[in-house]
Parts: sequence; C-alpha cells; structure tokens
Amino acid sequence: MIFVTVGTTDFDDLLRAMDALAPTLDEEVVAQTGRGQYVPLHMTHFDFAPSLEPWYARARLVVAHGGLGTAIEVLERGLGLIGVSNPDRYDHHQEDILRTLSERGHMVWCRSLDELPQALAEAASMHFVPYVAPVCRIAEVIRDYLVTGKVKKLSD
Repeated sequence: MIFVTVGTTDFDDLLRAMDALAPTLDEEVVAQTGRGQYVPLHMTHFDFAPSLEPWYARARLVVAHGGLGTAIEVLERGLGLIGVSNPDRYDHHQEDILRTLSERGHMVWCRSLDELPQALAEAASMHFVPYVAPVCRIAEVIRDYLVTGKVKKLSD
C-alpha cells in the first residue's frame, strides 16, 4: 500500500497528483488529507487520525509533504519515502531538509509534482539507506553553558 500524508496543513496539489496516478498503480493508495479542500476520487482517504501508526504499519511506501516531523517518523520506521516540496511554505525550508535526506540516500526528493511519476518509479527500485538519528547533545550544551557561561563547540 502507498500511504500519502500532508500532515496538519493542506497540500491539495499533492493529493490531486496522487489521485490522478492512483488508478495507474498496481496497489492500494490511501491518503491523509489534512486541512485541504480536495476530495480524492481514486484513493481511500481521511482528514486526520489520532495516530498515523496503523497506516505506516500497512504501507510499503509513503509519499509525504516535506515536513521534518513526518520525514523522521517515516524514516525511523524503515519505510520508503518520497518527500514532496510544498511550494506554499513561506520560506521553502522543506527543500533544505529534503535535499539533505535525499543526498544521504534515505529517501527520494520530488522537487516538483510533474516529477511524481518518475519519483514513484525511482522509489520502486531504490535501496534506501537506513536512517539513524544523530546523537542529541542539547542537554550537554545547555548544562555546560549554565556551568561555565560559555557555549562549547561540538564536533561532528
């Protein structure tokens, strides 16, 4: 199953594009539509759910807006991911996130909805590099700052 999610906002253009492709795919497509106005014709759909976990558990591939929270949720579960930049986001910050994750082989970055068919084909044959979350050292930095009054530079 391919699961499409737009998060808590709206991304009707992504829903329209996947809805148009759904009849040509050889598997079920389910969409979480968020606050959007578009009502899919060829995909099972819902606006929100208490958790997306049951949908992730069924999914072979996730097609999602470019939000960091969603990307990390999907990647930590070891699922294939196509991240789609939402051009309506005010500062295009999603592009930085998607570019980095794509360059590291964790996902396919779909820069434009015109490229969605190619992204689906690429994802079907891609071996995704497993995502391992970096070590979080925020508490260490804060503690050191409170003790010394200086910001300690962290090495990678």
